[in-house]
Amino acid sequence: MKTFGVITSIGMVVVLIQGVLVTQTGSGDACGAEWPLCLGQIFPESPTIQTLIEYTHRVVSGLLGMMVISLAIWSWKKLSHIRETRFFAIVAILFIVFQGLLGAAAVVWGQSDAIMALHFGFSLISLTSVVLLTCLAFENNISKLLVRPTMSRAMANYIYFVLVYVYFVVYTGAYVKHTESSAACVGWPLCNGQIIPSLSDPQIAVQFGHRVAAASLFIVILAWYIQLWRNYRGQKLLHYVGLISLLFITTQVISGAVVVFSGYTLAASMFHAIFISLLFTVVSYGALLAFRSNQE
Repeated sequence: MKTFGVITSIGMVVVLIQGVLVTQTGSGDACGAEWPLCLGQIFPESPTIQTLIEYTHRVVSGLLGMMVISLAIWSWKKLSHIRETRFFAIVAILFIVFQGLLGAAAVVWGQSDAIMALHFGFSLISLTSVVLLTCLAFENNISKLLVRPTMSRAMANYIYFVLVYVYFVVYTGAYVKHTESSAACVGWPLCNGQIIPSLSDPQIAVQFGHRVAAASLFIVILAWYIQLWRNYRGQKLLHYVGLISLLFITTQVISGAVVVFSGYTLAASMFHAIFISLLFTVVSYGALLAFRSNQE
């Protein structure tokens, strides 16, 4: 189960990267307005590069969907004695299904940018639920004292806030992509040479809003880690979660600058998406620790 969980987690990262690739290359319509068929065929003939990108994303997503469902059922049977297993198993199945249905609806009927931005968020929740199920498998044979830290209710609530805020920043980033607002702000950290640019252009407003949200997230996580350093250094697991989160958000901010200075290249954008995904996953585990602390 541990091995299968790790493989499935890696596979979900691949699906997430493929989704970014589809968006970045504008390949979402490359199979026509059809689903699950591609250009009216099970295996498209003489496909273009964009068609291959979209078709491969569909195939890998379908395969990983079956793997996620298998892991959820397997965990439900073997780890039912762990309190959180059934919740994460249900979430894993629900969101992998939501993700597929939203993708299919976007192909067949089209969706607004606001709705399409949720697609990345659903992928992120699917990834996180799979990773957390895998974590439960690894936790099964170790002392409960190591995975149930003690913390104040205020600290637990702050971790919940961080998790929600990370998801909000993820959504704003996805919205930037789907509204094609990435290049609306020239330069970094200033936007078009200004601390606060004119927001009359909707694309500038969207891009600048994302930058403000991302900068605020760095401050939020830095404040979180400072509190962990002062008051919870003895809680090793909790402390490491905060430290890794700080490292990831720092890398995320730097990667955002690289995206701008590199001219919004595909590699830089994919790197940017990977680290925000890892950050959300780590903070989610922190929220799990907070939940356990409150239960105890």
